[in-house]
Amino acid sequence: MNHFTKLSGRLDRASGPVNTRTGGQISEFSDKAAFIIVIMPRRRRLVLVAGLAAAAVIVGAPLPEPPAGSVPTTGMPEPAPADPAPDATATTPPAAAGDETVRLAFAGDIHFEGDYRDVPADPASTLGPMSDVLSAADLAIVNLESALAVGGMPAAKELEDPANRFWFRTGPAALDVLARSGVDVVSVANNHGADFGPAGFIETIAAVETGSVAVVGAGRNERQAYAPYRVSVKGTDIAVHAADASRAESADPIWAAAPGTGPGLASARGPGADALAAAVRVSAQTDDLVVVYLHWGEEQNACPIESQQVLAGQLAEAGADIVVGTHAHIPLGAGLQGSTYVAYGLGNFYWYHGRESETGVLQLDVSGGVVVGDEWLPARFVPEGGGAIPLTGSVRTEAVREWHDLRGCTSLAPGPGPDPAAAGVAPGPPPDPVAPELPAFASSIEPIGPSVSAGMVSHTEGTCPVPLADLRHLVVTHVGFDGRARRGELVVHADVAADVVDVFATLYSARFPIERMLLVDEYGGDDNASMAANNTSGYNCRRVAGQSTWSNHAYGRAIDINPVQNPYVLGDVVLPPAGAPFLDVDRSSDAPALPGVIRDGDVVRQAFERIGWEWGGLFSDPDYQHFSAPDAP
Repeated sequence: MNHFTKLSGRLDRASGPVNTRTGGQISEFSDKAAFIIVIMPRRRRLVLVAGLAAAAVIVGAPLPEPPAGSVPTTGMPEPAPADPAPDATATTPPAAAGDETVRLAFAGDIHFEGDYRDVPADPASTLGPMSDVLSAADLAIVNLESALAVGGMPAAKELEDPANRFWFRTGPAALDVLARSGVDVVSVANNHGADFGPAGFIETIAAVETGSVAVVGAGRNERQAYAPYRVSVKGTDIAVHAADASRAESADPIWAAAPGTGPGLASARGPGADALAAAVRVSAQTDDLVVVYLHWGEEQNACPIESQQVLAGQLAEAGADIVVGTHAHIPLGAGLQGSTYVAYGLGNFYWYHGRESETGVLQLDVSGGVVVGDEWLPARFVPEGGGAIPLTGSVRTEAVREWHDLRGCTSLAPGPGPDPAAAGVAPGPPPDPVAPELPAFASSIEPIGPSVSAGMVSHTEGTCPVPLADLRHLVVTHVGFDGRARRGELVVHADVAADVVDVFATLYSARFPIERMLLVDEYGGDDNASMAANNTSGYNCRRVAGQSTWSNHAYGRAIDINPVQNPYVLGDVVLPPAGAPFLDVDRSSDAPALPGVIRDGDVVRQAFERIGWEWGGLFSDPDYQHFSAPDAP
């Protein structure tokens, strides 16, 4: 479909953003329903409605301010109350989703910064060669990593480390670039959507309500922010939601819209995850296909973190058919979680540099409301960035294979698309017996900044034995169980921080695999939950199990590594329980090495012993995962 066709079906601005293929508009449900009883299987239209005074509300022209003292509404006239009909059943014939295949295209992060700041001013500009892929799809969805504003003041971002604060904005003309490039829906629910404060956000809302592309994830209130874009394509009713699940950079409610907080972005952090799931649940009752586009994960981490996997499961249970997202700046794996298609990371798509060069478009085919095909169309940035260039030939074949391999650390099943070899693609060369080259080891040691301390739920200043000022936040690269370089975080005491970094540099050089390395606070400070996730962790302000004395972890002088492969054995109890198969593993120095298992004389023990730390595997109750500094109180 050409760009002109996509742009020619505009509705009057008072009707709200429109999908030009079908005339679909962004809508939300009024909060005036007395009650709605739904006895509706997924993708059917059998409904029992009683005492209903609800209406679909178009998010279009700016909403009038309510009179002083009135109850806020959606900005539409109050509908007349329906006659009560407690014994009446209104039905319509069941209608299945359209049988015709619908093609959706998903691309990742976009913004117009650096040398590309003036791109929106060019009336002929597009997102580059990959725009043709977006234009050819029936519905194309991306993420705009900017406030749609030219005014406003930079937001405080007081929870973000000062050295990592960025502010991005672009004018409403950016939406015209997206429209010319074949984009139908764009999310602004991300850690830059409100970068220029309340004034800039009001400009963003104005652009949402008048732009040439449907925008999701932002609104004048939480109802609008969580409301989906609804459209019917080839007989399939589709709802598209969006929300930000990346780490909060500010406590300002504009970043996480909630009842009574006013304008804001849809958030999937904390209570926002429940709000998003509730919105998805409503869409799943009425729409054939429910799509959720998220800003989530951890920058530069090629594997999903625990919070992503938990959120994906929550949304799948709520009825989402497709869950996709961005934020890591690199592609992540994709596949099926039950019947829900999950893509953890799409990478950058139009960017001001090309340092993270790998990207692409995820193409999903849907029939009868079910994903029946998936295909990764790989592309690559040139060093100066801009629009990505599609790959061809053997380079393309290898990039597709690498994308399929990314699924290895996701716990997802393969998608419904054909295997590259089964699709007639000539097999590539046999695997190189030498492991692929890893990027250089990288690390940092920083004081506990606002962003980290805000999430440290296990720490109570004045109660815990070590103040935050004596702790340090470490970021180190490590090798995952998939053989790829990954980013890990630890908090340890300041006086052991440099030694700990040296240990992990040694483990990285030796390619000792560590499944994940997140702060224990990602698990609510629950040591059992962290162990169950096979999480390598350091500081945790907790007591020794069953005792009143502080654990060495409470002093930042202890680290647990791969708890599943290296369980804690207390009599007949194995912690975590998933570690039971590793209880009888031979850990002698001449035993064969098993991935992630610590044994006598191996690189892990040598590295820790070199800095004078003790191994818990030698305790009378073996704690194979545990290493601690001997001078810990």
